[in-house]
Amino acid sequence: MRAARSLVLVALLPLFAACQLFDGERESATHVGQTRMQGQLSAADGKLLFQPCGEQRRYVVNDTGGTSVLQQAATLADAKGKLFADVRGRIVAGDGDGQLDLQQLYRVERSGNGCEDANFKLLILRAAGHTPEWNVKVSGKGMVIDRAGQPPLAVPYVEEQLGDGRFNLSTEANNQHIELWVAPQRCVDSSTGSIQHMSAELRVDGQVQRGCGYFGGSRDD
Repeated sequence: MRAARSLVLVALLPLFAACQLFDGERESATHVGQTRMQGQLSAADGKLLFQPCGEQRRYVVNDTGGTSVLQQAATLADAKGKLFADVRGRIVAGDGDGQLDLQQLYRVERSGNGCEDANFKLLILRAAGHTPEWNVKVSGKGMVIDRAGQPPLAVPYVEEQLGDGRFNLSTEANNQHIELWVAPQRCVDSSTGSIQHMSAELRVDGQVQRGCGYFGGSRDD
């Protein structure tokens, strides 16, 4: 009965959009044969379809990684929205254009311009939260911290691995001790409803602000 309900939800999904193909040049051993992709999710004939950005082909999604993408897509669906999906998987032969064996879900969000994110390939990590608003962008050049009521702060950082996929980034700037703690845990953005694959905490002099995060194109975890 639960599976039947899920298929009904998918059948009600409108056509969603977004894009971008990640080349996967830094593919790790656990990702052999898999590709990170961004694209649009849509529903047809009770199936969830994925269309990589810039392509006409649409692949039937087979959730081999147990990511619950079908339920996540149904949760975010609305009459007007478009869904952007950031995923990792393997394209295999199948009916029509083929099948996407989905192994990892990085994020799903209502977005019509995900393909136009020119900074995605340059980012190592992006994290953000609300009340008050904050945003952190991490690249090979450093970390840019943007907080409500404060000017953007660009600083170098030190990364410390904590095990189990957890890590933190720390810096000393303007006589402040700033840390970004990240853990591989499914996270729902409290404002947009988007679903991301990491939880995040921004700590400034001991004050904690919580949010969500995801790896950019420069980190192939």
